[in-house]
Amino acid sequence: MADAKVIPFDDDRSRARRRPTRAGQEAAVRALPGQHGPEEPMTGATAPSKGAEPSPEPQEAESAVSAPERGGGGDWERRLAGGLAFLRRRVTGEYEVDEFGYDKELTDQVLMSLLRPLYAKYFRVEVKGIENIPAEGGALVVANHSGTLPLDGLMMQVAVHDNHPAGRHLRLLAADLVFMLPVVNELARKAGSTLACAEDAERLLRSGEIVGVMPEGFKGIGKPFGERYKLQRFGRGGFVSTALRAGVPIVPCSIVGAEEIYPMIGNAKTLARVLGIPYFPITPTFPWLGPLGMVPLPTKWTIQFGEPIATDGYAPEAVEDPMLMFNLTDQVREQIQHTLYKLLVQRRSVFF
Repeated sequence: MADAKVIPFDDDRSRARRRPTRAGQEAAVRALPGQHGPEEPMTGATAPSKGAEPSPEPQEAESAVSAPERGGGGDWERRLAGGLAFLRRRVTGEYEVDEFGYDKELTDQVLMSLLRPLYAKYFRVEVKGIENIPAEGGALVVANHSGTLPLDGLMMQVAVHDNHPAGRHLRLLAADLVFMLPVVNELARKAGSTLACAEDAERLLRSGEIVGVMPEGFKGIGKPFGERYKLQRFGRGGFVSTALRAGVPIVPCSIVGAEEIYPMIGNAKTLARVLGIPYFPITPTFPWLGPLGMVPLPTKWTIQFGEPIATDGYAPEAVEDPMLMFNLTDQVREQIQHTLYKLLVQRRSVFF
């Protein structure tokens, strides 16, 4: 009788949830199909006694117990199926990249997943002012640059990707050196980065993309620890003319926390020239500890996006006005610097 199932009672019968009596259980078992002939009427021995309480329906009990299990199993099945479908598209080449090499699917499902633990658990990034990035259309995000290695750009990408209510993506403008490095070159293009030139930036902005630029360049990322949070020159304002031509707003962005991940106390300039790199950093841990010295310190980060500066109200010939370029560049720089100082005053600790 191990495979026997209880026939559910009619809806007009009692469905009491108290534990059934032994007599009721025996009567239900005797009432199973095959225990009497198809023509045999159900006698008093097979019918439930008046005093017997009917057992709860097995279907209901089974569904109550196994519903969460089925939900969890289904979730894992969906994830597995999605992963297998992703791998199949990778192998067969059935995925899309844009003209700059940006692979949205790979970025969303792989690259962002790899960066997210560093963003959320290690640096514990706090994001402010994400609503200042428009929900649609192009915008140029201009941020300070620091940290010896360009982790601040990657964290800014995750901040926009994971926090913007419209699910927007940040396309970074990167230096030539990024596209000269093996592996790094491919990953940067897949993640949406492109060469920091006015033509590429304008094409992206006109197509409605959010573009990120760090005008300090290597001067900012490789500055000594004693000059932390002091903005370097913003170049000749090329990013302002690009925003004016595309007619998109400029969103200033201030990043606090990146300056302390690799405290740069020295620069081996001769070695840097030999290696063909802008600087060779010397920190309290690098190169003394070898590869272990490249592990960043777990500082607490804050990324704040400021109020956008509109550019669509200027005439087309405004891009030829050097004084206007200077004033707008200085306005963006001052807004970023002021916000940096404000965030530093509010910060409790470098690590908390």
